[in-house]
Amino acid sequence: MNKQQNILIIGAGLCGSLLALRMGQRGYNVSVYEKRPDLRQVNLDSGRSINLAFSDRGNKAMKLVGIEDKVKALCIPMNGRMLHDIEGNTVFAPYSGRKHEHINSISRGALNALLLYEAEKHQNVSIYFNKKCKSVNFEKTTALFHDYETKNEFIEDADVIIATDGAGSIMRQSYYLGKKFLFSFSQDYLTHGYKELSILPTENGDYKTYKNALHIWGRDSFMLIALPNLDGSFTVTLFLSYDDGAYNFNNLTTKERVIEFFSKYFKDALELMPNVIDDFFKNPTSPLGTVKCSPWHYKGNTLLMGDAAHAIVPFYGQGMNASFEDVVEFDKVLDTYKGDWETVFKTYEASRKKDTNAIADLAIDNFHEMKGHVNNAIFREKRNLEMALEKQFPNDYSSKYSLVTFNEDIGYQEAMLRGRAQDKAILNMLNDGTLNLKDDLKIILEKVKKETEAILEDDRIAGLK
Repeated sequence: MNKQQNILIIGAGLCGSLLALRMGQRGYNVSVYEKRPDLRQVNLDSGRSINLAFSDRGNKAMKLVGIEDKVKALCIPMNGRMLHDIEGNTVFAPYSGRKHEHINSISRGALNALLLYEAEKHQNVSIYFNKKCKSVNFEKTTALFHDYETKNEFIEDADVIIATDGAGSIMRQSYYLGKKFLFSFSQDYLTHGYKELSILPTENGDYKTYKNALHIWGRDSFMLIALPNLDGSFTVTLFLSYDDGAYNFNNLTTKERVIEFFSKYFKDALELMPNVIDDFFKNPTSPLGTVKCSPWHYKGNTLLMGDAAHAIVPFYGQGMNASFEDVVEFDKVLDTYKGDWETVFKTYEASRKKDTNAIADLAIDNFHEMKGHVNNAIFREKRNLEMALEKQFPNDYSSKYSLVTFNEDIGYQEAMLRGRAQDKAILNMLNDGTLNLKDDLKIILEKVKKETEAILEDDRIAGLK
């Protein structure tokens, strides 16, 4: 392969900056164009999540590019969920029965900045800001940009264009509007939106509540969550329907009504948030949607990656991790096909799409789990049993959550199918009384394994696998 091939990347967010770094390490000439200003110089308040959940699949990508230790310094470990009931009582629910397994809260901006700095260390990588992509000619492998600074339009051409420009991808839009090939596209919104709030640190800069957990106030049809930041604050997110229920985003229009809502459902959170009114009316309400499309590529010319190809809702904490894993999987295919871009793109999509479809579906599942199921007695019984099994048999059992989050060498689809079968097996046996929690754990494990395999076999016969 001619290593001096020119790669044009649209979008310098998390996925784009990681891809630029990796392609730079591989020796390509890489040009990245980003519509926003340089986040290292300008404080961007876009209404997007300030912090994100970073876990093993994302870390796999950091190992690939050799910056694992630098990223670890930005992380706050979260060992489980801190569940807050309506009276303000809390229960800690570990993510795993294996003590070393945890997820991390990480600053989106700090991680993005680190990836940009690392990418720019390579002389063959150039990053341009304030350049908005207007359209992509995927037949000619060119992209039209508008320069916000000069107000001029210009065209860039390249050997390959890769779009990592997020859920509102301009290149995906060009595929759809171009009508040059059969392109399928779906965009499904939840009836809920989200709004970012905050718990500020104490005057001494300390945390006002337990630091090493993802806090959840699940209220069946809506919920509040909080993730810690390095400065002692928490980023708090309210997930609430736009229209349904006694309280919704469309009728929370006065200070009095917002206080009434928080006093009724999140009173212990409200005590930590004297700034809630300011945040509520200052910050935007944003939608939650899932994007699926195919194909992700046009011949050997162009490719969609990250959220541009498969945006998901945030409830499994896997959106960023899935986009980072995209780069790892793409890198593997590059090793195999030595510059035949059409084969690279086809092979990458064929191996990757089933997994991105799976995590999109799992994220919807986890939305319902977080806002409601975590408060259900039989669900808690199941989770407690799974924690005990993971602790007692760390090599023989992993819950669905662990399969998705901590088993980075298993694809999302395999994790979903096995995890769902295990959930079904345990819940069925708990419900019909064939699983006695007082039995020896070894006996319980064998029962769960046997019933899980039976369900997986039924799924195979039904064509689900």
